[in-house]
Amino acid sequence: MAKLCEEAKNYVTPTTKNITELEDVSVNVDVLEKEVLRKDGTPFRYKYILVKDEEYRVPNSVIGQLKEQMEAKPDMKEFKVSKSGEGLKTIYTVIPM
Repeated sequence: MAKLCEEAKNYVTPTTKNITELEDVSVNVDVLEKEVLRKDGTPFRYKYILVKDEEYRVPNSVIGQLKEQMEAKPDMKEFKVSKSGEGLKTIYTVIPM
């Protein structure tokens, strides 16, 4: 059993990464959903995938683009996502592999 002071020293705030940080993503990975509170206290829901016990957020625009890519190439197994812009001007691009 660890002491509280030891736990506090080793504590790392959990963060959710972005799918763009992955080199490749399987189309068969499970998608999960989470609800968190914004700084102003309002709820915010988002989708994410788990890769090696790390959470990676999946924007809805990525899911929409992936749908189109898979309609054009039904046998696609993996893809990656690039990102340009920041904040509300962020643009994601799904790249089949």
